This record gives sequence, C-alpha cells and structure tokens, in this order.
Amino acid sequence: MVQQIGSRREKGVIRSLDYWTIVLYIALLVFGWVSVCGASYDYGETDLFSLDTRSGMQIVWIGTSIVLGFVILMLDDRYLDMFAYIIFGFMLLLLFATIFNPHSIKGSRSWLVLGPLRLHPAEFAKFATALALAKFMSTYGYSIQKWKDFAFTLAIVLLPMLFIVLQRETGSALVYLSFFLMFYREGMPGSILFTGVAMVVYFVVGIRFADTMLLYTPTSVGKFVVLLLIQLFSCGLLYVYFTDKREAVRLILISIGVTLLSLLFALVIIPFDITYVGMLLCVLLVFYLLYRYLMTRFANYLWIATFALGSLLFFNVADYALNHVLEPHQRVRINVLLGLEEDLKGAGYKVHQSEIAIGSGGLEGKGFLNGTQTKLKYVPEQDTDFIFCTVGEEEGFVGSAGVLLLFLALILRLIHLSERQPRTFGRVYGYSVLSIFLFHVFINVGMVLGLTPVIGIPLPFFSYGGSSLWGFTFLLFIFLRIDASRNMVQR
Repeated sequence: MVQQIGSRREKGVIRSLDYWTIVLYIALLVFGWVSVCGASYDYGETDLFSLDTRSGMQIVWIGTSIVLGFVILMLDDRYLDMFAYIIFGFMLLLLFATIFNPHSIKGSRSWLVLGPLRLHPAEFAKFATALALAKFMSTYGYSIQKWKDFAFTLAIVLLPMLFIVLQRETGSALVYLSFFLMFYREGMPGSILFTGVAMVVYFVVGIRFADTMLLYTPTSVGKFVVLLLIQLFSCGLLYVYFTDKREAVRLILISIGVTLLSLLFALVIIPFDITYVGMLLCVLLVFYLLYRYLMTRFANYLWIATFALGSLLFFNVADYALNHVLEPHQRVRINVLLGLEEDLKGAGYKVHQSEIAIGSGGLEGKGFLNGTQTKLKYVPEQDTDFIFCTVGEEEGFVGSAGVLLLFLALILRLIHLSERQPRTFGRVYGYSVLSIFLFHVFINVGMVLGLTPVIGIPLPFFSYGGSSLWGFTFLLFIFLRIDASRNMVQR
C-alpha cells in the first residue's frame, strides 16, 4: 500500500513538472557546452569529447548536473522546508572553514581542493540561503515591515556575505545583494531599494567627475552634482510619501534657486567653491526634516532625514573608501570602468580584448571554432567569466541576442512560476532564484561588454566548471520540485 501511494505521488510530481523551464535549462546547457568548446579549443585538436579537454570535462559536469536535478525532483518537498535551517547552518560552517583554507587560487581562499576536485562553497551557499530565507519569511506572523523581522532577514543574507568577503571573494559576495529584489516583492519599502540605487549614482558621478571643474569656478562637478542630487532625491521622497505635494515643490524650488544664485555669484562676482553652499543646503534640509518630525510625529520625515544624512556621510567617505579600503586591483578596475584610467595592458586588458572579440563577430559571427581572438587566447578566462565573448565572436549579434533571449525567457518563466505558488515558502524561494539568475546574467554580460566592473562571477550554465553548474542546477531544480507539489495536498 505504501509503495502504491509513493508511486502515485511520484507520477504526480512528474506530471506536475514545468517542462517549459526544463526545456530552457537543456537549451542553455547545450549552448553553454558549444561555447565552452569554442572557448577552450586549440588549433589541431580533433576530439572535443576527450576527458583531457575542458569541453569533454564539461560533458561530465553537465551529466552529473542532470542526475542531481533528477535526484532533487524525486525528493519529498517537505524535507526542503524541514531541513532548511540545517542546510543553511552546514553551509555557513563550510564557508567559515574555507576562510582558513591553505589552498590559495589567484589570491582567493574560496576553493576547497579535494584531490583533483575543486569546489566553490559560495556557489552552493546561494540555494541554502534562499531556502533559509523562504523558511523564515513563511513563518506565522512574519512581516518584512517589522524591523525585528527585517533585521533577522538581513542577518541571513549578510552572514554568508561576510564569510565570503573574508575569503577574498568580493564578487561572489555581491551576488547576495540580489536578494533585495525578492525583499522588494515581499513588501520591503521601495525607499530602501531606491537608497541603494542612489548610493551607486552618488559613487559613479562623484568619482567620475571629481576632478572636472564647473565652468570657471573652483568647484568639482562631481561634488556639485551629488550634493544637488541629495537635495532633489530627498525632496522627491517627500513628494512621493506625503499627500500634500506643496511642501516638496517649495523645497525643490528653494534648493534649485539658491544653487543657481550661488553659481551666478561665483561666475560674475567672486569665484568660490559652490559645494560649500550645497553642503549647507543639505545640512539645513536635514534639520528641517527633523524639525518637521518633532512637530508632526510623522515617521516619514525621520526616514527621509536619515536618507539625506546617510547620503551626506556616504558622499564624504566614498572617495576615502575607493583609495584606502578597496584593494589596488579593485580600485584600478573601477577607475578603468569609469574612464579615469586606460590600462589596456593591465586591469583593462580582459575587457578590451573581450570587446574586440565581440566586435569582430559582426552580425552572424565567424562560425563554430573559427574565432581568432578566442582561439589565440587573447582573452584570459574566456571559458569561465568571459565566455560570453566567445558567443559574440563565433555566433555574432544573432547568436548573442539568442542567448540573451533564452535567459530572458527563463527569467519570465520563473516570475510566472513564483507568482502561482500557493505558499509563501515557494514564492520567496522562487523570487530568490530568479533574482540570482538576473544578477549573474546582467553583471556577467555587462562586465564582458565593459559596462559593469569585473567582479569575476560566472554566466549561468555557460561558464566552465562543476561548482557553478551544480550550484545553479540545485537552485533551479529545488524550485521546480517545490512548484511540482503546489497542487498536492499539504500534509
């Protein structure tokens, strides 16, 4: 009788699987293997399936990934919920132990070396973190609007980030910021997400134009624009979060008016640094918001004042952090990305050669195994982090667009599956998965094209290696297993 029930349940899981997602998964694996072949091929090689080549080993990783995916589908979905914290705790211990790993690869201690096998625990910690978040955020009475609940939620994300940073693997740690997209879907105030975007804008504008002078004044364009943006963003939040828009409009007009008068005075009468005026306006705005909070007790005034004050603090420490906190190679990469330096033989070499490879592919590409930039090994790490340049050179714009459309289809499908989940656990995990995939694709393709910093993260299902392929397979198939049980009676 037990066997009969188990058999019926197994058949129910198989019938309930989302085969569109599986088809996309297989398609990405196939295109990924073709790309690994192109990226790792040497002139004169005749056997692409030999285990002595990376293309042959990638078949092994693909085969084992499919097997692992099938095993996950056969698991009872209740175990995922039941053991979520245990899995997360085990991965935290593994990440912590990796900090003291004696094996250093390219300056990073993030790899566990087990004989001929090298594993990257940070890749597996992603699905463990997603499970822990899904478990915690689906508990009775949880609300992301409660600061206590939100603090514990942040701790689940920040702990693995901290351990990964201590492994000197900053790029992998930044991936965990993608969970904030899921937080936003689950009710996190949009102002928090906006704050993160604003900080990026402050950093880019402030650093990029720090040494550019405003007209004929001793005023840094970067500092001038950032201080003005702090005022405008703060007033914009007032406009959004209060029904009476007149106060926000009045403050915007005062800010712009005083700034223009100061600029006119500096140009016509006495040249001076206008950033002092901008700083004063920001400080006065913070005091005004605090005064309004004390008078009305509306919490939004306090939050916006905190945003303005935090923006000021970030504005003043960003330059220090760039020059004294970041590692020299990280600082050079940012300067190259922002156009402050041109280091074609050093930090900018990979991106420059990658851009040449993609550009040489043209519309239809040079054809399979016919690339020149990639075959002559001009692009370092072209079969891992920079594998997309192989797609661009051999398959051209058509092939690159096709790959991006496949990823877009996968992201849209994951959104659809996440929204149809009857339980918070499934929805949270689903949005965690799609957020991770979206971050990886956006950053990886962006850094190959020179649009984002080079932080060394793989392209899902394309980059060579077992750890990343297994990690993404775990992420995806755990969600497929959760989705397959959505119509089953919860026992």
